[in-house]
Amino acid sequence: MKLNFKVRFKNPVFLTQLVLAILTPLLAYAGLTMQELTTWNALGSLLSEAIRNPYVLGLVLVSLWNAVNDPTTSGLSDSSGALTYTKPKE
Repeated sequence: MKLNFKVRFKNPVFLTQLVLAILTPLLAYAGLTMQELTTWNALGSLLSEAIRNPYVLGLVLVSLWNAVNDPTTSGLSDSSGALTYTKPKE
């Protein structure tokens, strides 16, 4: 499996997808909204609880898989063209 993470991390949309792929399952499982995460302590507590919960970790992994996988190619890799990019395509 080859993915061009060097270029993906230069794309703010991809970074947003990763953050949401992690936070959305955590917030849903805990029954919270983003407005309730008003302190770093609250975020740390939520992350700490999630790490100890295999079900929540599974939800996060599935969510991350959906954010990283490119459904426009067959298999699990980026296209050969995408692997040659040095910056996100305009």
